[in-house]
Amino acid sequence: MIDLLSLHKQFILTHLKEGDVCADFTMGNGHDTEFLSKTVGESGKVYAFDIQKSAVESTRARLAAAGCPDNYVLINDSHHRCAEYIKEKIKAGMFNLGWLPGGDKSITTMRETTMPAVEAAIGLLDRDAVLTVAVYPGHPEGDAEGRMLEEYLSGISRFSYCITKIKIVNSAGSPYFFLIESK
Repeated sequence: MIDLLSLHKQFILTHLKEGDVCADFTMGNGHDTEFLSKTVGESGKVYAFDIQKSAVESTRARLAAAGCPDNYVLINDSHHRCAEYIKEKIKAGMFNLGWLPGGDKSITTMRETTMPAVEAAIGLLDRDAVLTVAVYPGHPEGDAEGRMLEEYLSGISRFSYCITKIKIVNSAGSPYFFLIESK
């Protein structure tokens, strides 16, 4: 059976290499931040965002325990403000929408910040770069976020970006993700 989170990483690795700049737009517990940090190595840079201080603290501890290089900037702010922090083009970015695993499920990503965050992230993409956006439609806001993003992404020119939706079709409530590749 397909593991969607592992599939994200496979797509990221086709674009991201040592020395590149990338972003984890929804830091959570730092799993993706760790993956990105190790992928870009000492000469690369990772920006990671989360609105919850506990996410920043657990990520910092995870990265230290995993022996990650000192190549990351952990930002306790909303992902929709990413362009205020990232001033260079990125080769990869990751979003995992929803709530902090193991955290307060009443605190979720919301359409009003997710939309400008995804728009800004697309604007930060370098040539031949990739952005993954995981959607969790099992709760009302997650379902609404997914529908909103699909409508927006379907209107973007195919001559500038290749945008794919990867979903298990016989499981309506299962997570899925969008893959946005710049040309």
